[in-house]
Formats: sequence, C-alpha cells, structure tokens
Amino acid sequence: MTGSIEILSWNLNGIRAVADKNGFAWLDERGADLIFFQEIKAMEDQVPKHLFEIYPHHVVNSAAKKGYSGTMSLSRFTPDMVLTCKEIDTLDEGRIIEHRYGDLCIFGIYFPNGQKDEERLAHKMKFYDDFLAYCDALRTEGKSIIFCGDVNTAHCEIDLKHPKANEKTSGFLPIERAWIDKVIEHGYIDTFRYVHGDEIDRYSWWSYRAGARIKNVGWRIDYFFISDDLAECLEDAFILDEIMGSDHCPVGIRLSL
Repeated sequence: MTGSIEILSWNLNGIRAVADKNGFAWLDERGADLIFFQEIKAMEDQVPKHLFEIYPHHVVNSAAKKGYSGTMSLSRFTPDMVLTCKEIDTLDEGRIIEHRYGDLCIFGIYFPNGQKDEERLAHKMKFYDDFLAYCDALRTEGKSIIFCGDVNTAHCEIDLKHPKANEKTSGFLPIERAWIDKVIEHGYIDTFRYVHGDEIDRYSWWSYRAGARIKNVGWRIDYFFISDDLAECLEDAFILDEIMGSDHCPVGIRLSL
C-alpha cells in the first residue's frame, strides 16, 4: 500500500436504498482506493453484488439485529489482517472494521447515537473511551492510526448550523465534545480542520426534515482522524457534499504513503 492513496467514508442510512437510487454510480469514476460505509442496514447476502465487482477485497460487518447499523469496507488492497473489535462493540451492532497494513491501522466506525435515553448515552461514552484506549495501545506498539466514520458528535460551534439550540442535545453535549478534545490531546488530527482551518458552513449530515439540506442546516459529524505521525503524509481532506443518496454525504482524505 504505497503512493498517493484516497480513502472515503460514507454513512449510507441503508445500502439497499442508496443502490435503488443509483447512488453508487459515482464510485466508478472516483476510483478511491479504500471506502468505509456505515449504517448499511443489511446482511452480507443483501449487499448489491456489483459493489464487490468494483473492489477485489470487501468486508461486511452486519449487526446481529437485522436491518440495523452495520459497516462495510471496499478496498483495492488486501489487508494483512481484518478485525471487528467485538471487545469494543459489545452489543454486536456491527460498528467497527479495522484493516491492518503492516504498521498502519485503518478503522471505519459507526459510533453509537446517544439521543435515545441516558442508558444509550452512557453506552456511547463507554464505546468512545474503549475505542480511544484501544488506539492508544496500538500506538504504544508503534502503529500509525487512521480512523473515520460517523462519530455522531459535532466538535465545535462551527461544526453545526445552530449550536445554541442544540447545547442539550446528544451529538453536541459538553461530555461528547470533550471526548473529541481528548482525541486531539492524545495526538490525533481532525484532518478536515487541519487542511481547511475554521471554514464555516461545511457539514456532512442534514435532517430529512424541513428542507435542511437545501438550506444547508447541517452538522459535521463524519470525520477522518489520523495519528500525528502521519501529518506530513496528508495531502488533502474533503467533504463531498454534492453526492446525494443519504442524509449524510461522503468525506475523505488523500495521503502519500
């Protein structure tokens, strides 16, 4: 896995629904090297087969509960190892795919949503903490880290359209935002902010209600983080907000490895 590599992440909110809208046609032209999908809401035998024809290596990590959650990866490179980290994803919701290429660990993750109730918020925070501890342990072994996906939290006020109105909403609670602070303190870089600084009105998720996407009333809750040893490798970070098919849009990075 060498050269200039493009990695994408996209919460599909249902892989079959996106396929029905011909929402994957752009992938052929894009030619990304590695793609992580979240919230596929499908078992492996329900995934559109043409996606497997585009990429020689694929992984489907479905949730135990049918039609719920789930992640998937498509890769032009065969990883040395693939893990699904059940010790973090304790409810077997298909939330993590980890690819290892030598000393590089790349994760596609669908982090839990905490809006249902206090118990679910507590689960989300434990998932957060367990995942960060897992990454930190890998770094002590000399590994480099990339993790991407739907983090389900907007970090700063510029990362959502109406921060004041959402201060008590899960997804923008102080404890959730503090975890992203901790991620950065531990030596991981929010690639979009690293490249684009305090650029405003850049979001990756919009509610289906009230024409939010047309009005760009959104949240930036989909991220790529890299360990700081990879900072010099980062060529670009971007949000593909012109891509339709889900209530999220794809995000991505390009690195020289």
